[in-house]
Amino acid sequence: RAMAIRYFKLLDMLERRGMKRTDLIVEVGLSSSTVAKLSKGETVTTDTIDRICERFGVQPGDIMEHQTDS
Repeated sequence: RAMAIRYFKLLDMLERRGMKRTDLIVEVGLSSSTVAKLSKGETVTTDTIDRICERFGVQPGDIMEHQTDS
């Protein structure tokens, strides 16, 4: 079974705020490669998670979820 962190909650939050994924580059100061990693559910640093949470006033659980694929 594969385990992974998924960031669909982050993407949903952006959509509700009328933002696009690319807005993370300007609003949070992320690189385009980091935004691509978030979009693909790939590994990002805890610093990245911290910066997103700080900017949007949310907790890590508000933007990501652990999923186990069977």
